Amino acid sequence: MGAFKKFAVAALALGGAGAATLWWLALPERLGPDAVAALGAGDAARGQRIFDTGGCASCHAKPKSEGDARLQLAGGLELKTAYGTFVAPNISTDPNDGIGGWSLEDFANAMLKGVSRDGQHLYPAFPYASYARMKPAEVADIYAFMKTLPPVAGRAPSHTLAFPFNVRSGIGLWKLFYLSDQPVIAFADGTPEKVLRGRDLVEGAGHCGECHTPRGFDGGTRKGQWLAGAAAAEGQGIVPNITPQGTGISGWSESDIASYLETGFTPEFDSVGGTMVEVQKNMARLSAEDREAIAAYLKAIPPHPNGYPAPQPKPAG
Repeated sequence: MGAFKKFAVAALALGGAGAATLWWLALPERLGPDAVAALGAGDAARGQRIFDTGGCASCHAKPKSEGDARLQLAGGLELKTAYGTFVAPNISTDPNDGIGGWSLEDFANAMLKGVSRDGQHLYPAFPYASYARMKPAEVADIYAFMKTLPPVAGRAPSHTLAFPFNVRSGIGLWKLFYLSDQPVIAFADGTPEKVLRGRDLVEGAGHCGECHTPRGFDGGTRKGQWLAGAAAAEGQGIVPNITPQGTGISGWSESDIASYLETGFTPEFDSVGGTMVEVQKNMARLSAEDREAIAAYLKAIPPHPNGYPAPQPKPAG
């Protein structure tokens, strides 16, 4: 065999091995036995707190629902992004169109690993990259609460995504870089418990970083600019910087932040607007201690300059 043929054979062999390795790395990963055992039985009362923190109704209830209708999780909300249109699914207890037939383990795999009941990668428009930091017991709690909610018939439409974003296998490689159960901000020993409680809420169930942190070209959050603000996923607006250096809440005290989350009014008596309206409604349902913990965390995190471009001045004339 000539040298060129030997080189070609070797290159093909290496290419095949590399492709096989990438395929293996991209396979969906489920929870192990120890993690499943750590879920526990779950408590519905505690689960409502996690449900409200995560704002589940904001995406999965029918748009513009109010009152008890917010607990009818039929899905259908559209999120129009540069990658295509994602549609929130029905996650009611309907056994056919929702997740009524899912076990706790099925639910936990979706929340913590981004894997569906049938073993497919879920798109990270569902913010499991944040939920992965939740404690297994919290996942069991929210599952217990959701089992108390009404079934709603009707399957939500499918996502509408262009190639290559409609190929789910690539999500497995994305997870290697962006899916972790470790906290984003590692505080020193002796950090007040209130700050750590706030970290659990903000970085986990609250998934605040999904909107307030800038993203790279591959859609992953830039953790070195954690909560520094970002271009809005939809439209032309920006999501403000909420670090201590940011233009959003840098001059606010902890009590100002906690009050805003409860009432929707800033220290200047402006009212909450945009997509934050839904978030604030959810935060208002939490306990005062939880809102104070969120505020303490936001004042304790590293400061960053704005993670989005400065607005361009309008042309004269």
